[in-house]
Amino acid sequence: MTSYAATTASRTTKPILYSTISSFRKFRRNVLPTQSIGFVPTMGALHEGHLSLVKKARHHNDIVIASVFVNPTQFGQGEDFDKYPRQLKQDSELLADHGVDHILAPSIDDMYGNHHATVVNVKGFDNIPEGLARPGHFQGVATIVTKLFNIVQPTNAYFGQKDAAQCVLIQRIVEDLNMDMTVVVMDTIRERDGLAKSSRNAYLTPIEREAAPVVYRSLKTAKQLFDQKPNASSAELVAATRNVLQSEPLVSEIQYISIDSKDTMQPVAQPKAGAIISLACKVGTVRLIDNIVL
Repeated sequence: MTSYAATTASRTTKPILYSTISSFRKFRRNVLPTQSIGFVPTMGALHEGHLSLVKKARHHNDIVIASVFVNPTQFGQGEDFDKYPRQLKQDSELLADHGVDHILAPSIDDMYGNHHATVVNVKGFDNIPEGLARPGHFQGVATIVTKLFNIVQPTNAYFGQKDAAQCVLIQRIVEDLNMDMTVVVMDTIRERDGLAKSSRNAYLTPIEREAAPVVYRSLKTAKQLFDQKPNASSAELVAATRNVLQSEPLVSEIQYISIDSKDTMQPVAQPKAGAIISLACKVGTVRLIDNIVL
């Protein structure tokens, strides 16, 4: 396996960009069975969170592949599919700078075609708080991730803890469908003031951006309470989180605050160490999600 330092030092060529699945598969068929593949699936609009996944993949794999695909099936009605940032040239340059070897960026038509009828649905995820807030979202995520795994056939795939429910969903898919690969989940990357890195942070106005760290602050308040009172109920921790959020006038809506099992993302009444507290709220008109592990 080639180290990241050696790879970047000797790299003289840009990553190869594949705009079709068929062209990517021609490359993929020539990968030696002994070569490990690290895969970072993204929707583009890359930030330090994505790049931390790329760096990890580069350190631990012979070949690093990233995908850039804004997946329409995981967006609901009235969500931001049409305005989601699309900047493939800039993203490709960032991926090149961080040692990516190949970029898969297919069109929607290529990915789904005119007669796409198969979906992947993981039981239970439509009924967790994020699934209830975004009907159909997890089916869209499960379907596109399964398709990408089938196309790329990675050794390791890298995801960020910020999307905790998504990570649990993907781990479930890999286990249930007997995929010969490993899902690597990495810590959330944050701004200096605690705001979780997200492509959607670009939607925040300056005054909303100033207020947005209240999200992480509210979660830390719950974590501090749990550390001081390990027998605290979920209701107590949720109330503490809600109080902090409600102290910020620019928090216009609290969609949910939930304390869930780290293995299933199902709500628990009496949390234990390792449970996940997650929330979704709007700062102004911008929906933000975040979570921390208790």
